[in-house]
Formats: sequence, structure tokens, C-alpha cells
Amino acid sequence: MRLPHGMDLASLGARLRVPLHGYVLSLLALVASLLLVWLYWSSAQQRELKAAQAEFTAETDTVAELLRQRLASYELVARGGVSLFASVNLPSAGQWQGYVDALNIDARYPDMLGLGYAPYLDRAELQALQLEMRDAGQGFYVVRPGGVRSRYGPVVYLEPRTPANRAMIGEDMFADPQRHAAMASARDDNAVRMTGPVRLDAGTGGEVSGVVMYAPVYRFGIPATQSARRAALQGWIYAPLDVRAFTEAALRTTNQQVSLTIRDSAEAGGAVLYSDRASPGGDDKANGPEVFQRALPLELYGRSWELDFSADMQAALAERTPELRMTLVAGVIASLLLFGVALALARTESLAERKAALLAESYQRSELRFRNAMRFSAIGQALLDRGGVIVDANPALAAIFDTTTDELAGSVIGAHFIDAQDEARRSREFAAVAEGVFRTTRQWRSRAGELRHAQLTYAPVPGEIGQDVASLVQVEDITERVLAHAREQALNRTLEARVALRTRELTHANQELESFAYSVSHDLRAPLRTIEGFSRLLSERYADRIDDTGRDYLARVRNAAGRMDDLIGALLKMSRVSRSPLTLEPLDLGQIARDVVAELQASQPQRQVEVEIDPDLRAVGDAALVRNLLQNLLGNAWKFTSETTDARIVVGKDDDVRGGQLAFHVTDNGAGFQPEYAGKLFRPFQRLHNQEQFDGNGIGLASVKRIIERHGGTVSAEGRPGQGATFRFTLPREMPAAD
Repeated sequence: MRLPHGMDLASLGARLRVPLHGYVLSLLALVASLLLVWLYWSSAQQRELKAAQAEFTAETDTVAELLRQRLASYELVARGGVSLFASVNLPSAGQWQGYVDALNIDARYPDMLGLGYAPYLDRAELQALQLEMRDAGQGFYVVRPGGVRSRYGPVVYLEPRTPANRAMIGEDMFADPQRHAAMASARDDNAVRMTGPVRLDAGTGGEVSGVVMYAPVYRFGIPATQSARRAALQGWIYAPLDVRAFTEAALRTTNQQVSLTIRDSAEAGGAVLYSDRASPGGDDKANGPEVFQRALPLELYGRSWELDFSADMQAALAERTPELRMTLVAGVIASLLLFGVALALARTESLAERKAALLAESYQRSELRFRNAMRFSAIGQALLDRGGVIVDANPALAAIFDTTTDELAGSVIGAHFIDAQDEARRSREFAAVAEGVFRTTRQWRSRAGELRHAQLTYAPVPGEIGQDVASLVQVEDITERVLAHAREQALNRTLEARVALRTRELTHANQELESFAYSVSHDLRAPLRTIEGFSRLLSERYADRIDDTGRDYLARVRNAAGRMDDLIGALLKMSRVSRSPLTLEPLDLGQIARDVVAELQASQPQRQVEVEIDPDLRAVGDAALVRNLLQNLLGNAWKFTSETTDARIVVGKDDDVRGGQLAFHVTDNGAGFQPEYAGKLFRPFQRLHNQEQFDGNGIGLASVKRIIERHGGTVSAEGRPGQGATFRFTLPREMPAAD
């Protein structure tokens, strides 16, 4: 073999050793990298295993809390039923159905098979319940199982009314030992209690494993002692729960890799309530090293549950190892992501250019639409620059100024009005336009010399800085509107003058009428007193010269004169009700009514009248007028119950509140009146009873109506002959606001 020129065997060996050294280094690097990867993988696996175990522990705590919270929500539902029995002594079947329907159990609590009520009965109470249900048309109520017992707890209500729930009606749960223990514990401890595992009819043709939750219902509050609670127990609100559906509903939001078994520790051998060993590592691997395990005790409503959790360790790690594998290909993924980002940027740039072209085209179309809308608008419009010079105008504006659009272009908008703008005013207006829409009014003269009015609306036009268009002005001819407004103001001034004149005339007429009333009352009382005086003298001094008929005539004359004097006094009193100034203040109507009743009892101590006055009767009114009001109403009630054996008067408040007014009533069981004559009661001198039977002048209720109307209220009367009468009236609720 011939060697290359200038190369000996030593140099050839050196060149041959270089590749071998690189391969060895590569191999060492590969081994070292594999070793490092293995070390990293082992460390990461242990780290992930600890994290998985911590996650398993947190998840088991979450499941336990979810189960506790879900049972707490069922407790709230049961206690809601207890609250219903607290508000209604014994709800009807319809009320119970309405309450359960409002809970929407099917949607919110699908694992709750129903919500029912079972009373706590002895033999006599059970028989009474059966008779009551039979009389109510519900058929014969049969209690199962039969037999005589000291106490019963039969199902009366159970909603929703599925076939399975209807079959439970009449079932005596107190006879079942499992249910009896929970019901007795709930009764004695005044707490919600739960049974151990029982078989429940799911309504699907089979039975399911479940528990029943009981909440006691007591009569007259919650007794303090256990014996008192047993005596006061009314029954139980109970809720049957499908344990499997309940547990699966609580587990829907958790990791399904966790397996759960629920045992009731209170039962012999720890009865299984729920078991799910579908995940890898079932019961045969319960003690293996490849399974996470944890047991949690749970004390719930008198029961001790044990929650046994397990999870496949390898399955938990399998969920986390993709992260480790992703580390090996991170570089490739990063390159692909970078390429994807570059591709996305190029695509974004292309899309941006297309969007810009579309926006430019849209802008041109928008500007064209704006120009067309301006050109064909019926309102005058013009585009202005920053100095108020018209850049463009529409035909409507040219028609307003009786010119052409070409002549308007280049002119100042303010120069077309007779109240031309000065420089300072124009600067202020354009400064206002820059901040938003600005409106003003101007005047101009048409070519015929007619003075016209216009409303100008300035609005800024958005665009680039330095463009020739700065604002848009709309010019609307409002001459007819201004003239109509002027005519309206002139008419209003005329009407105000007429109203003022009529007010003065009415005031003068009222003053004359008041003077006339006083003069008439004074002039009438003088001859009446003369008649009464001379009649009395004639009766006293010449009684022996006059026969019985004459003395009877004299007595009638004196009685008529006295009655007329009373009528004149009543008229004066009623006029003072209308003329006296109104001073509003908070009043205690109950105290005023008690004072008036005391005066009536003092005037007739021989009468026995039962008077009932509500404790809280407060309103706003004039103290003197309100006292007059109650004197008339209570006086009428006192008078018209004089022939009633068990006379009774009630002063109370109605629930009706209208327009800031409170409603009150005065009721009696006296003579009453015909309902069709109720409207006549509040007219002066209108009487519905004979003077010989019940005295009076017919002014009291008329005064009542005037007093109520002065307070801005209403008054009405209801009655039946021989059944009494009720007078209802309203008074202000609060003091009026100060001006």
C-alpha cells in the first residue's frame, strides 16, 4: 500500500484515532445522558408519586366535605318543613304539596326520593286522624303493619306523589326497629337523626339501599327537657335518601380514579352503605403496595360512617408521566411552536392588509352615505371648517336662505343671520362644539323682508387633525313654532288674569257669605230669645189662666224655639270648622278616643258599654278638629247603642294605606241604618231616625265630613238596620314637607 505524499505511519494513526475518540466521547455522552435521564426520571417519579399521594389525600378530604355538605342541605330542606309546621299548625295536603313543589326536588335533589310527614300518635289520636281523613273524602286511612301499639308514626304526607311514594302512605315507620331508633333519638334530642342502611322502594320496579333522615316537629316551641319533648312531639319531617345516587352526585365533581366504600360503623360488622371498586386495585389489592389507601371517620346525625378510599398508584402516575415525556421533546415542540408563531404572524399580516382594504372601502361607502343623507335631508345642513366657513351645504339650507349651494360655499355661516356673531361669541360657540353638541337660535330676513327664526345645532365631525371639515350645523326654520309659543304665552297670561279675577270674586263672595251667616245667626237668635223669654213668662205668670191645651201650645213654642237655637249654634260650629286655621301635628288618636269615652261615661254613668280601642292609633292632624271628629263619631255610636242590651263600640285601624293616608274606623252594634241612605248621612240636617227616638240636629256627621276633607281624606259609612254601623275615615300618615 502506498501512503499519501508527505504522510508516514505515525501521522496516519493519529488521524485514525480522532474518529474513535469522538465515538467514545459520544458513547460516553450518550451513557451519561441516559444515566442523567434515568436519575432525573427516578427523582421526578418519586416527586410525582408524593404529589399524587398529596392530591389523593386532598381529594378524599374534599369528598368527605362534599358528603357532609350535601347531607347538610338535606337537613335544611327537612328543617324548612319543620318551619312550615311552626307557621301552620297542621298544613293541608295541598299546602304540603305546594311547599315540596317549590323545592324542585327532582332537579335539585334527584337522590332524595321524597319529603314527607309522619305524626306522633297514640291509639285515640290515630282513630281521630282516620275519621278526619275519611270525612275529608280521602278514603279509609289504613296503617301498616296492623296491630295495637302504644304509639304510631304513620306516613301522612309524602311528596312528590310517585307510585312508590303513594304506596308508603299509611306505613307505620315507628314500628320498624331501624327507623324507630332514629325517630326516638330525634324526638328526645331535638336534633336531626338518620337511620342505618334500610331498603327503599325507588319507584323503578326495585329497591335500593338508602337511609332516612328525621327532623322532629314540636307543638308550642321546643321543650327544655327530654320528658317534655316526648309529650310535646307532634311528628317528624322525614326524607328517604338513595345512598348510591347521593354519593355519586357528590362525586361528580371529583376525580373518578378514587374508589370509595362507605360503612356504617354503628351496625354490626360495619354494614356497607355504598361501594365502588371499579377502579384498578380493587378489594383484592386493598393491601398491596401499588394502591393508595385512606380511611376517614364521619359523624353524621347520630351515625358513625367510615369512608374507605383507595386509588391505583400506577394510574395516578400514568396521568403525570406525559409531562416527563414532554420534557424530552421540548426542543422540537419549541421549534414547531416558533415556526407556528412565524406562520401565524405572516398570516396575521396578510389578514391585516385585507382588513385595512375593507375598512378603506367601508369608509368610502360610509362617506358616500353621509353625503347622500345630507344632500336629501329636509333639514338644512352644512359642513363648516374651524373658522365657521361653509365647506359644503345641502339644497335644503339653500332653500331656507333662498339661494344656491354654490353661493353658500365659502361664506361664513353667521353672516346669513341679522344677529351676526362677533369674534368672541363665535370662539365660545366653536369651543362648545369641540366638547359636544351645541344648540342656539338665530334670526334672519327672507328676501321678502319677513323676520324668520332658526334653530342651529352644531356637532363636531370626527376625523384627522387638520382636515378641512371640523363641524356639522343643522339649520331648522322654527318661525311657526316661535309664533305658536308666543300665542300660547299670551293666552296663558290672559287665563292667569281671569283666574286671579275669579279668585278675588270667590274670596269676596266667601267673606260676604261668612258675614251673612254671622249676621243671620245673630239676627235670628235675638227674636228666638224674645219668643222663648215671653213664652216662659207667659207660662210662669199666667199658667193658671190658661187651660191644658194652651199650656201644651206654649211648651211646643218653647221647644221649637230652643231647637232652632240649637240648629243655629250647630251651623255656627260647622262654619267654624271650615274657617279655623289648620295646625297639623302628630296625634295619638287612641288617647283622644279614651278621653272622649270617659266624658260620655261621666255624662251617663248608669250605662254599661264595652269600648275597645286599639293601642297604636297614630296619625297627623289638627288636634281640636280631630277631637271634634271623634266626639261626633263616638257620640253617635254612644247614642245609637242606647237601646242595645250588650252595647259595644270599637275604635281601630285598617290595613289599607292610600296616598300617604292611614285608614281608621269606628264600629258599633247599635240601631244601624238602611245601606241605600248612607249618602245622606253627611248632609246637614239629614236624619234617618225620629227625634223622639234619638235626639240630634243632623249637623255632627256633616262636620265630620268637612273635618276629614280639610285633612285631605275621605269618610264613608256602612250599616244594617239592627246590626250597627261602621264609619271609616282617613288621616295623613306623616307631616307635610316644608316648602
